[in-house]
Amino acid sequence: MTALFESRLHGLQLLARGKVRDIYRVDSDHLLIIATDRISAFDVVLPDPIPGKGVLLTSMSNFWFGRLHHVVENHLTGTDPLSVLSDPRDHAMVADRAVVVRYFKPLPIEAVVRGYLIGSGWKDYCRTGKVSGVRLPPGLDLAEQLREPIFTPSTKAAPGGHDENITLADVRNRIGSELADQVAEVSLRLYSEANAYARERGIIIADTKFEFGLTEDGELRLIDELLTPDSSRFWRADTYAAGASPQSFDKQYVRDYLETLDWDKSEPGPHLPAVVIDRTRQKYLEALERLTSPVPPKAETG
Repeated sequence: MTALFESRLHGLQLLARGKVRDIYRVDSDHLLIIATDRISAFDVVLPDPIPGKGVLLTSMSNFWFGRLHHVVENHLTGTDPLSVLSDPRDHAMVADRAVVVRYFKPLPIEAVVRGYLIGSGWKDYCRTGKVSGVRLPPGLDLAEQLREPIFTPSTKAAPGGHDENITLADVRNRIGSELADQVAEVSLRLYSEANAYARERGIIIADTKFEFGLTEDGELRLIDELLTPDSSRFWRADTYAAGASPQSFDKQYVRDYLETLDWDKSEPGPHLPAVVIDRTRQKYLEALERLTSPVPPKAETG
């Protein structure tokens, strides 16, 4: 499978390249977002793409946007991406990996929800007993489930920078108390509904990141990606146990490999072996298949 590391459309203006997504202007109110096959770890884009990853991410995000639309409206328009392209040479580049969205002013924070103690949250807990200012009970293990999910926002770092955990009070200072509390409430509801659904399909959503924007009237909208293996930790429910890093369907597999290298987590990132690339793609694909397939019927007893 041919990988798309970087898109170059002939008919639309490029506005930005994120870690994974390339953003083009359609008109004053609409954007075309292309999910490439780039992968990042520790806020560094790695030189080797994961073939087909952008298609999988787009399919999964679109699934979740549709399933959780009743919680909060999102940026999707339903417009066929091919319909906004004037140059036929661009068609193949956007097939199955692009969406046309409404532009909403992004909030300057990332809305993170944690249901389990792992990653930077675990490191903060070991050091301070808190995560983003939320005091947690003493004696928790790595990967332990929290008594209830917690809202643990972070900064949105500039390219080349690293996100930092902040408190809800910090978010209130940045965007106002009413909006901050709304973001926290909506984020927790999105996570809880998604995790309950995923658990029925053998996946634990340990944590995830949401991004929000505002309409001109100040109404909250969900933007960017949603509940993908890039923005979430997806664990195998059947092998999960606290005290160790669980088996996953996300890019933790890539992070774990990178941790074995003599790399200082700054650019340029190291190359990935073919086996890591292929295994990562398989994990993303399995997550998509599990989440979008109906739950197998339970065996009858008696």
